[in-house]
Amino acid sequence: MTSTAAPATTTAPAPVTVIGLGPMGSAMAGAFLDRGHAVTVWNRTASRADALVERGARLAGTVEEALSAAGLIVLSLTDYDAMYAVLGGADPAALRGRVLVNLTSDTPDRAREAAAWAAERGAVQLTGGVLTPPSGIGDPASTTLYSGPREAFDAHRATLEALTAADHRGEEPGLAALLYQLNMVMFWTALSGYWQALALAGAHGLTASDLRPLALEALDLRKFVEFYTPRLDAGDHRGDVDRIAMGLASAEHVVHTVAAAGIDTALPEAVAALFRRAVEAGHGADSATRLVEVLGKPAA
Repeated sequence: MTSTAAPATTTAPAPVTVIGLGPMGSAMAGAFLDRGHAVTVWNRTASRADALVERGARLAGTVEEALSAAGLIVLSLTDYDAMYAVLGGADPAALRGRVLVNLTSDTPDRAREAAAWAAERGAVQLTGGVLTPPSGIGDPASTTLYSGPREAFDAHRATLEALTAADHRGEEPGLAALLYQLNMVMFWTALSGYWQALALAGAHGLTASDLRPLALEALDLRKFVEFYTPRLDAGDHRGDVDRIAMGLASAEHVVHTVAAAGIDTALPEAVAALFRRAVEAGHGADSATRLVEVLGKPAA
């Protein structure tokens, strides 16, 4: 019996340009290559592209050439000043019709300004916040948050998912930058606490391996987030489980322990000062959730 079914068709992976080849940009270009995309790269220091060129990427000689090579441009730069330095000198015609996936870290306001700057040149910006280090690029378990025009996101989602899972959070261009910075607030603060603990452990002859089990338990805050979330949303700051006055005493014990070890006390002193502000404001009997309000105002 002869089949009359139409032959299956496949769509070739879309070409993509990556501008900025630090550890993150290089990992992204590599992930696109792994998925079969034609990849054009550009970097101020051209030698950073050598390994990618060996794998099949094409090194553009100019920014205009890089922009003209694909409709989708992935930017992985230090900050938005670097973006303007790279793209600002390019022929505006090379930007027209391009979708700029700006995965550069900066503030929400700067993301909004950059989206308007791109629009003035006939381009569309998708703001992105990558929630993984370079080692997680190419892993579908990792996530990147996006905001900006949904139509542009949908058109390029399949390509972007070569990098990580792609989560579009809304049209407002600064939203992804805000969510990324919220993530960084938690990440750097928690990790700084880990570095402080390692310094204290080392002063007492303990190693990172000795601290590992305790650190994994202490840094898993999921049970606290789950417990406090409904209370925070309800404005419930009852001190029935924890109290700020108790937290201040604990924070001061940490300061004394760190000082006795002869190491830097700036970080634990900052934490103790936060609890002290809340106590002095009359919140000593409240839950530590009240610190959200204290942090919501500038320190006197």
